[in-house]
Amino acid sequence: MRRIRRRTELPDLESNRFLHNALDQNKREGLMLAVKARTICLFVIGLFLIYLSPNWYVIYYELLIVAFMLIGWAQVKIGRVERSRAELFLIFLDLALLTIVLVVPNPWDPRPWSAALQFKFGNFPYFFVLLAAATLAYSWRTLVPFVVITAILWMGGYFWASYQPSDIAELSDKVRTALEGYPNILHFVDPGNIPIEPRIQEILIFAIVAFILALNGWRTNQLLVRQAEAARGRANLSRHFPPNIVDNLAERDQPLGEVREQRVAVLFADIVGFTKMAEMETPERIVSVLRDFHSRMESCVFENGGTLDKFLGDGLMATFGTPETTPQDAENALKCSVAMQRHMSRWNEERKKAGLMPIHLSVGIHYGSVVLGDIGSERRLEYAVLGDVVNVASRLEASTREMKANIVVSSELMDAAGGEQMAKKLGFIENGSQTIRGRGEGVTTWLHLITEPAS
Repeated sequence: MRRIRRRTELPDLESNRFLHNALDQNKREGLMLAVKARTICLFVIGLFLIYLSPNWYVIYYELLIVAFMLIGWAQVKIGRVERSRAELFLIFLDLALLTIVLVVPNPWDPRPWSAALQFKFGNFPYFFVLLAAATLAYSWRTLVPFVVITAILWMGGYFWASYQPSDIAELSDKVRTALEGYPNILHFVDPGNIPIEPRIQEILIFAIVAFILALNGWRTNQLLVRQAEAARGRANLSRHFPPNIVDNLAERDQPLGEVREQRVAVLFADIVGFTKMAEMETPERIVSVLRDFHSRMESCVFENGGTLDKFLGDGLMATFGTPETTPQDAENALKCSVAMQRHMSRWNEERKKAGLMPIHLSVGIHYGSVVLGDIGSERRLEYAVLGDVVNVASRLEASTREMKANIVVSSELMDAAGGEQMAKKLGFIENGSQTIRGRGEGVTTWLHLITEPAS
């Protein structure tokens, strides 16, 4: 059987190129969505500002809105899964621009105002809007520098505003006079004073929220990696096992177990005269025929509860009783061989209508004890079915040419499948003991002659 990979450790993102590409595409889609929504919102805000304050100095805010839009579209151009210096620089510009909007008064507005009064509006929650957009557009790792940059800019804005001269110093004096004797209230009400306690609280809450969002982003990434590995494992299993047992195997830490011995039915199937056919057809046509053949035979194996061990060029090997045995393994193998011949008959009818030559299939099956286990190196493992049963099944398939039969099975297989009653039902006849090349003892065989099987 082909390699089935078992992972006990969670792979990092860099080791999975396909997952990395998927996350990169997801990030670009998230960035595009965030930037489009941001552009629309900024456009609406720009119109609203003109309606709210139809004065020439509102152009200051309109220019800042345009700058926000440009930064957003620049982020789309350079966005990728991991952090980059260019991306961090654009994030810095984004946060710096928002800090300017919230802290610096409009220099073109002739009305008296001060930087200290900007903080009275409690505008810090606008940073949470950018934080929410960042979780949609960036990697969870980016939230760490996002918080650090926000804290530095906001506290820098606080200290800058604290040392700015006030255009309303007279108003501050009046408030101090009115609240003389109430220093605690004056500390928060004075239009010329900016309390530092709320600033620290804002940064602390912002960092806590960002940490929770980053933790959730990290968990989501881990889930994606685990799901990708699980999907790959299921895909590997589905190449060999029927769908009804793939889910059961995927839930196990060691789906195929340790090296062990058990009774299994081994089936070999092969196209008769394929070499001659290949000489007469183009390579493209041969590949097309093999794909069609493999698809049809694979469905027969899975529909009868078998395991597709491997494709062998113009043939295949299947087992019945792996990874777990059932009382119906031999019967399932026998029914699978008949189903294969019926599929071939229908396919040949289609080929005949298309003016193509018929394709004949030979099948050999044996039943007995085999050894199951991984073989190979650490870099490439193959789950193998080993033993005399495999060799005999292969020899039985090869003997179909001499015996003028399309299916040859051993008496061990027929006895386990139901004996003479099952043989009669499916159209098999006993052929006596036959000598198998490379084996001292003869094998009693049953034949299914080249005729349409009984139903």
